[in-house]
Amino acid sequence: MAIKLSADGKKPVFNEINITPLTDIFLVLLIIMMVIAPSFQSIDKNITIPEINSGVSIEEKNATVSLTKEGELFLNGEKVNYDSLEGKLSSLVANMEKKEVVVKADEKAKSSDIMKIMHSAQSAGFEKLVVAGEPLSKKEQKELMENGEQ
Repeated sequence: MAIKLSADGKKPVFNEINITPLTDIFLVLLIIMMVIAPSFQSIDKNITIPEINSGVSIEEKNATVSLTKEGELFLNGEKVNYDSLEGKLSSLVANMEKKEVVVKADEKAKSSDIMKIMHSAQSAGFEKLVVAGEPLSKKEQKELMENGEQ
């Protein structure tokens, strides 16, 4: 490290920045975010998604409606009721390229509640409704295929 003297020639001038404290701060922030991040998914932990035989993975879109087994509704993580659902979906659909809504419903949720969500989404102007499901394991799929052939 080169040390230069000041204009008067008496005091040394350090031109380099010590980034060690900055690195320490970033590492602490990274650890904090890694600890806190799993808690952001707290709503979906209350929902047990039913199993499906096949399908493709879905992308999280701008409109995701979650339905718990108790019948509580969440639109993109925000709690809503059935009366205001259509209005909130209408405000979202105007800004979307793909008019698609994803429904995550607990396996014990009532079908009538899912039908209300479907009706609200259709009335709001959504063209496609995707129902999220948990794919079966390869072993379970093989067992279903074998039972189906018998």
